[in-house]
Amino acid sequence: MTVTKYSANGNDFVMFIAQERADRSALAKKLCHRQNGVGADGLVVLLPHPEYDFEWEFYNSDGSHADMCGNASRAVAHFAHEKGISKEGVAEFLTGAGVIKATINGLYVVSDMTEPKIIRDDIEEEGERWWLIDSGVPHLVAIRDEVEQFDIEQARRLRQKYDANVNICKVDGDTMYVRTYERGVEDETLACGTGMVACFVRNHKEGNLPDMVKVHPKSGDELYVSFENGVYRFGGKVTKTFIAETIE
Repeated sequence: MTVTKYSANGNDFVMFIAQERADRSALAKKLCHRQNGVGADGLVVLLPHPEYDFEWEFYNSDGSHADMCGNASRAVAHFAHEKGISKEGVAEFLTGAGVIKATINGLYVVSDMTEPKIIRDDIEEEGERWWLIDSGVPHLVAIRDEVEQFDIEQARRLRQKYDANVNICKVDGDTMYVRTYERGVEDETLACGTGMVACFVRNHKEGNLPDMVKVHPKSGDELYVSFENGVYRFGGKVTKTFIAETIE
């Protein structure tokens, strides 16, 4: 088996091409293990599709399935472009959350995200208001004056109660700072694309942000989220880390 590892602003993934569906939960846990495997936040498997360039199977590092991952959508689009699965700098592929269209320009990839759904905007937890937004997967979002302190134990409690990722964000002019605790990884990650989009959705709806903003996740990288002609877009650079020719 040949696997390729990508990093999308600190959110990292292993991926490979297969010809048929299978239960790869155990393989995902093995490959994603930080000490005994390749090490990654998730596994992406590209499968043939009759209508789109491909469809994916996406696994979190604990072997659980996820419908969507914003950073993985950018990384896998670049991988598919390099492999000739997609053509002319555009990849269209099917995820569990719907069809994603991504544009590849060198290492810079922009994904058109699925339509976010505001599930609740009235959650009161531990003295602050949270929104629950499905931006491909469910995210809790709180807006704070600073994000230097992220209570991981609180995030774990809320993740279990609402079965959602947990985000805190701060707005400074046209820039947003985001930190995310991801289910399936069960810890804070360096970046989460759907989390950044969910934070943008809440702030944009509340009038805190313009239609295009810079976003800085914990990795410190600069990404962009925008709302253009009714479409939420998420863009940034990806990096191919390495290729492993054989994995036993």
